[in-house]
Amino acid sequence: MNNNDKYFRRLLRYYGWYTFGFVLFLFAVAILEHEGFPRVWIGYVFMFSTIVIYAAIGVICRTSNMHEYYVAGRRVPGIFNGMATAADWISAASFISLAGGLYLWGFDGLAYIMGWSGGFVLVALLIAPFLRKFGKYTIPDYLAARYAGSDGGNAVRIIAVIATIVVSFTYVVAQIYGVGLITSRFTGVDFSVGIFLGLASILVCSFLGGMRAVTWTQVAQYIILIIAYMIPVVWLSVKHTNIPVPPIAYGSAIEKLGEREKVLIADPKEEEVRAIYRQRALDLEERLATLPESWENGRAEIQHNLEALKAGNAEMQEIRQTGRELAAYPKDVDEAQRRWQQDRLNYLEMAKPPTHHTEPFPGKDEAASDIKRNNFLALVFCLMLGTAALPHVLVRYYTTPSVQQTRTSVFWTLFFIMALYITIPALAVLVKYDIYSSLVGTDFTKLPEWVSYWTGIDRLHPLVNIQDINRDGIVQLAEIVMDVDIVVLATPEIAGLPYVISGLIAAGGLAAALSTADGLLLTISNALSHDIYYKTIDPEASTQKRVTVSKLLLLMVALVAAYAASLKPGDILSLVGAAFSLAASALFPALALGVFWKRANRQGAIAGMLVGFAVCVFYMLRTHPALGGSPDGQWFHIAPISAGIFGVPAGMCALIVASLLTPPDEKNAELLNDLRAP
Repeated sequence: MNNNDKYFRRLLRYYGWYTFGFVLFLFAVAILEHEGFPRVWIGYVFMFSTIVIYAAIGVICRTSNMHEYYVAGRRVPGIFNGMATAADWISAASFISLAGGLYLWGFDGLAYIMGWSGGFVLVALLIAPFLRKFGKYTIPDYLAARYAGSDGGNAVRIIAVIATIVVSFTYVVAQIYGVGLITSRFTGVDFSVGIFLGLASILVCSFLGGMRAVTWTQVAQYIILIIAYMIPVVWLSVKHTNIPVPPIAYGSAIEKLGEREKVLIADPKEEEVRAIYRQRALDLEERLATLPESWENGRAEIQHNLEALKAGNAEMQEIRQTGRELAAYPKDVDEAQRRWQQDRLNYLEMAKPPTHHTEPFPGKDEAASDIKRNNFLALVFCLMLGTAALPHVLVRYYTTPSVQQTRTSVFWTLFFIMALYITIPALAVLVKYDIYSSLVGTDFTKLPEWVSYWTGIDRLHPLVNIQDINRDGIVQLAEIVMDVDIVVLATPEIAGLPYVISGLIAAGGLAAALSTADGLLLTISNALSHDIYYKTIDPEASTQKRVTVSKLLLLMVALVAAYAASLKPGDILSLVGAAFSLAASALFPALALGVFWKRANRQGAIAGMLVGFAVCVFYMLRTHPALGGSPDGQWFHIAPISAGIFGVPAGMCALIVASLLTPPDEKNAELLNDLRAP
């Protein structure tokens, strides 16, 4: 038995005992709950215990060796690298938000599963083995070597670093937002405080041990998140279908959900609520048409009401409510126009009758259905190519001992991801059926506790909002507004499961968010320290100095990302989707053509990255309301999350045209022959 086999068996033994210990821990906490242990302390136990585990691994794996810090010594076996990459990949978006997206959008939500899963096929075929054979430390490092010109590839390197930072920063903000969401829910601290508490555990791993610590922490995190996800979904599956295998129970659950949907669609009370939403949309349309007078009159009316309440000695609660209404009123005409336009669109959306969960591309007519179909395909395209260009995922394939282990690692990555992904649609359907059958029709005086819990997480932007719109005292489906980020986290409470499962889900969601955040922060700091500081500014820097600079940069980036996440820039899924379009547009053309087209040269790579990135960013700024754009600026009605559908072709064309118009680089062509040799 050689050293590699001994190392592999030792890892199996360590993580086998770790898994066994975690299962025993679950049983112990379940017994404590049964004996009356306070719920809030169960949340603390899960959060504290898992964070301590990750911190312990980070301390054990601490290193200042450059080879270990950047690429974990290039000795991570394929199966463990696959597990670590899966954890790096299964971010807060996959764990927390994806089932929520399927819950809200039905068939349309499958675009995420198809795009992300298909993207790893591209990684296996087009990118990963060639990156490992090149043997660099970062993605900009590879692109600079592949497209080295008279400047040694520095221009390509700097552009690639900027793209890497923008993509990874957008992605990591979403992960830290997820950390804050989970921490605030299960510890009771303020959302912003929860973000910085979670950040501490992220820094312990990546700061102390770099890729070495992050890799072995991610393996541990994958074990926790897959157990956390499977237990509640299997429980729900047995509860509603008596089948303990969720993908098999999916068909039966879909059938029961479809029958319930027919009843709700035909319910006259539901139509009554939808009519109220339509009227509210019309009122807002009138107010928008009469700006600025409508804004001035509205503000004056609220102020008059507040003064009248104070003069009439009204109840303090009523006065405070009117005061909050005045404080929340738009500060100026521009803000009023933005908010009222968005509110109008929201009311129009809520006024639509519910569609069947399995109906593909629902729309009021054929044109609307075609728009949904085009957006579905565009999103799949962007997610696939974005996956094949994500720096924090691709860099994981530098850590394996050989090219063969890299190919094996991609297989195991897809296997471990699919273990979760084939379960997500079943969870969405099971939770949806549970809400449709148990919450809808409930008396407003008897709402379950989880509604008030999750409403209180963020009063300004509640994750769940249930209002008696038609004043009949009964909950209608149209009166329930749920955010995509709540479905998984609230699943145990929605289904009436023991609170220990809620703590487990929190631990799993935290593991998913932390594992991805670790990888992203390390990718950003390594790109800055290796590609900017060492390769461009100080080529004579010692290995110790390079690692120290990387750690300091990691700390700075983490604090900036935490601050950005505390501003709540958007929901997790939309932020992550934007990162994929940016990665696909800026990096995929240079990565893919750099491997498969000898004629691609330095000028082409620069043109491709700049044009692809610029087109993608321009389209997002033009069409995304949160960035100052308007849906009226959309091309072919494509949503801003799929901006890569324009950025990738633009980048490809720019790379090809610029390469053909400039002299070929024979040296790089020879390098490519070596890269593609068996």
